[in-house]
Amino acid sequence: MDRAKRERLESQGWKIGTVAEFLELTPEEAALIEIKLTLSQNLKQRRQGQMTQAELAAKLHSSQPRVAKAENGDRSVSIELLLRAMLATGATLQEIGQAIADAGAAIKPRTSV
Repeated sequence: MDRAKRERLESQGWKIGTVAEFLELTPEEAALIEIKLTLSQNLKQRRQGQMTQAELAAKLHSSQPRVAKAENGDRSVSIELLLRAMLATGATLQEIGQAIADAGAAIKPRTSV
């Protein structure tokens, strides 16, 4: 948001902040959400070039709807399933670690006022 728009909204009484602030997430909760979303996005990109959701589901002994949920960042999907799915697409531990590091870069640290 540009500075002028922010100032205009604040002058009208609007409170400007992040989603994490609005939801009152702890830094740990915000980090976990970012990690899961990043892994979901990476999984979808990797899988699309290699196999169908049904094929990945068969490798995981899971279902195609579960893979779809994993790729779409559904909150019911565990990090364990995301990691297993990434590994099933051939991701290395270094690539998974880089994805997690990239998620960390997306998180803006909170500043106290």
